[in-house]
Amino acid sequence: MKINESGRIGAIHSYSKNIESAQQTEGKKTNRKDEITISPEAMEMLQKQEQVQNSERTQRIQELKQQVASGTYRVDTDKLAEKMMPYFKSSSEK
Repeated sequence: MKINESGRIGAIHSYSKNIESAQQTEGKKTNRKDEITISPEAMEMLQKQEQVQNSERTQRIQELKQQVASGTYRVDTDKLAEKMMPYFKSSSEK
């Protein structure tokens, strides 16, 4: 009966060497930092998109304020109920 085979001991040593080399490379990787750069053209595009969205949003808010002030704003109860259903379903399951 053979207890220790010569191949097994070598496998253990190579495993130890792999762990040591992995630890060394991890130390090197932590020194690197990720970077992202955005081109000036992309920044300009983002700014213009935000301006358009903000102006549309501002216009919609002004319309809603006028409707509320004049008393013509009506709540769509069906839409309101649809938006609230997930909240009530999740809270009743707890």
